[in-house]
Amino acid sequence: MRKEEWVKKGYADEAIPEGVDLKAEIRRLCKEKNAVILGHFYQADEIQEIADFIGDSLALAQWAAKTDADIIVMCGVHFMGETAKILCPDKKVLIPDLNAGCSLADSCPADKFAKFIEEHPGYTVISYVNTSAAVKAHTDVVVTSTNAKQIVESFPQDEKIIFGPDKNLGNYINAITGRNMLLWDGACHVHERFSVEKILELKKQYPDAAVLVHPECKGAVAKLADKVASTAGLLKYAMASEKKDFIVATESGILYEMRKKCPDKNFIPAPPEDSTCACNECNFMRLNTLEKLYNTLKYEWPEVEVEPSVAEKAIVPIQRMLEISAKLGL
Repeated sequence: MRKEEWVKKGYADEAIPEGVDLKAEIRRLCKEKNAVILGHFYQADEIQEIADFIGDSLALAQWAAKTDADIIVMCGVHFMGETAKILCPDKKVLIPDLNAGCSLADSCPADKFAKFIEEHPGYTVISYVNTSAAVKAHTDVVVTSTNAKQIVESFPQDEKIIFGPDKNLGNYINAITGRNMLLWDGACHVHERFSVEKILELKKQYPDAAVLVHPECKGAVAKLADKVASTAGLLKYAMASEKKDFIVATESGILYEMRKKCPDKNFIPAPPEDSTCACNECNFMRLNTLEKLYNTLKYEWPEVEVEPSVAEKAIVPIQRMLEISAKLGL
């Protein structure tokens, strides 16, 4: 079922009867339709509470690749739904709101990236998972922030590499590996906005706090870090650390899982440069709501589709990433 007004809005906009227990109904629909809900760490708390699996981009791809569900509901952003569909072409992949895009993926149009590659022949192309399926189709191997360092290091030291689209992650990997990868000029609007000055102010308030930073942040912010890692890596560090206070410079959705796993510890969201905000949230991630999740399960729309000719090329670098990650135990 699909209505024209839904197509215009990008999601199934249907009124929900008053008194409906959304969480109970969502779980009932999942059981009835053999559906699984995959949620990213950056989703709102209520989405994370009801998801079957919560994780970062690598974990979600790994779960998608091995699930036996008939329907995958990806509570994240569009490229994550595409990745799931590429890995599971015979499954129905749904996303609560088609408007849930990604500023980083949008910073790397496939046609311009293809031209960039043509202008630099002889380069191996490594693309961050935060890209469209069309960009992945021009890629030799995909990486996430969890495995980027290890996958880059799996290539010879003198390998000529194009890395896109995140310049901050690329610069970080260059710095810690001694590589000189050629970087695409892209960035995440959330991670670009963290304020060095405001983090330093928080350090004065919490002098013993560890600063946790995602590698999509600017280099100046990363230099303040006690730990630079993916969302999963930051969570793991916090769980193992003896520290009690943590200043967290990544999308604030991760705080839900951090507080859940470490209820006796204090997690402070690092503020952005915008003085009107207390923490950084991804507007795209927050487009997914319980109401939209209920409707997407009920009406099985919006459905994520990937052109078969694109998917055929894009699956190669994704599978290569999963194979290397499995060998490295990631």
